[in-house]
Amino acid sequence: MKNRIQNDPFYSQIFKLVLPIIIQNLLSAAVSSADVVMLNYVGQSSISAVSLASQYANVLFMVFYGLGTGATMLCAQYYGKGDMKAIQVVEGIALRFSLGFALLFAGAALFFPEYMMRLFTNDSQLIVIGASYLRFMSVSYLCWGITEVYLAVLRSIGRVVISTAMNVLAFSLNIILNAVFIFGLFGAPKLGAMGVAIATSASRLIELAACFVVSAVSKDIKLDFRYLFSKNKLLFSDFVRLSLPALGNDIIWSVAFSMYSVIMGHLGTDAVAANSFVIVVRNFGTILCFGMASAGGILLGNVIGQNKLEEAKAGASKLMKLTVITGAIGGVIVLAATPLVLKYATLSEQAMHYLKYMLLINTYYVMGAAVNTTLIAGVFRAGGDSRFGFVCDAIDMWCYAVPLGFFAAFVLKLPVLWVYFLLCTDEFVKWPWVLRRYRSGRWLNNITRDNLFIEN
Repeated sequence: MKNRIQNDPFYSQIFKLVLPIIIQNLLSAAVSSADVVMLNYVGQSSISAVSLASQYANVLFMVFYGLGTGATMLCAQYYGKGDMKAIQVVEGIALRFSLGFALLFAGAALFFPEYMMRLFTNDSQLIVIGASYLRFMSVSYLCWGITEVYLAVLRSIGRVVISTAMNVLAFSLNIILNAVFIFGLFGAPKLGAMGVAIATSASRLIELAACFVVSAVSKDIKLDFRYLFSKNKLLFSDFVRLSLPALGNDIIWSVAFSMYSVIMGHLGTDAVAANSFVIVVRNFGTILCFGMASAGGILLGNVIGQNKLEEAKAGASKLMKLTVITGAIGGVIVLAATPLVLKYATLSEQAMHYLKYMLLINTYYVMGAAVNTTLIAGVFRAGGDSRFGFVCDAIDMWCYAVPLGFFAAFVLKLPVLWVYFLLCTDEFVKWPWVLRRYRSGRWLNNITRDNLFIEN
């Protein structure tokens, strides 16, 4: 088995792609954990407020992720085809959408942060802390809307090391500046939760500047705003047809996941604080499997763009085997981290009780998320099949998980842990349909076009 993996070019290629992506995801999780760990010394209210306010960043991340992976569907296949101009035009189209969403969220965070917080909690202290956090986060939303698309395009053409280096820069600065502004180091003001937002915005500004530097020396893909106005009816039509279902998929999933926080937020600050720690640990547990999904999607897209459909089908099978392994590893990571988290978390006795059992639930929840993410966001999107994931998650999250959570919490008034357990059945409910779609092979399509710029 070991020799077969070593001699198989698919495995060697995917491991080259996945390592930088894992480093990137690891640093992203490290920033989230640093926020929670540092705010742990400020107070439980700060942890809870930032956790709730961060749900908007989570939604926006899924918007950018959806646009980025939507662009990756086209860019990865056109890279396999060797059409660099089409990739540049797709990047411009994706930036139009991402900047539109970024402006919307930034404007809301700047002018209406209190209203945004009231959607998640009626606790006046959490609203005040969260509103100050959101105001300063508005700058980061704008920078993020540009960098996320550009880095996604770089990853789609195999430039994962450059993309990861940019994220390493941003995440490292974020952690350092968090400490400076939360605790008032080196003469800086001691800002607590507000310091987290200032650190994030400053690091995003520097990341954006670094992207412009990379673009200036790049020989292939530029961060060129002139392509925002580039017109190509066929590519725009393909982007809307293929990318918007991916975007819609990620939005409905992230908004539904935020509704979980709404439910938990109305069950008390103990539940919110415990969930804040759980999210951090789960993020670490899913790093490897989500990285595998991203790398696999890029590699399969390149192969499909070369019209090697049978090779892509065999590659998808190998990716699934790796996903099961990484999902199991993720569960072990969550289990191993549980005693450490319980030892150092400084929460109330009730919150610690919730935290222990929420972490245990996530030891198996990671596997459900790993399989679904690899297939829906990796394999299916590599073949241009984004609509299935949109329909599947819309039904699963909004017809099953969210209504069940509200019913369990506010009608049946079940205990917090039972509500959380029921919410965490969402990934497993959709397994039969997702696996059936995978086995059918209907996800496998070459979505590139010939003579794009002659016809336009």
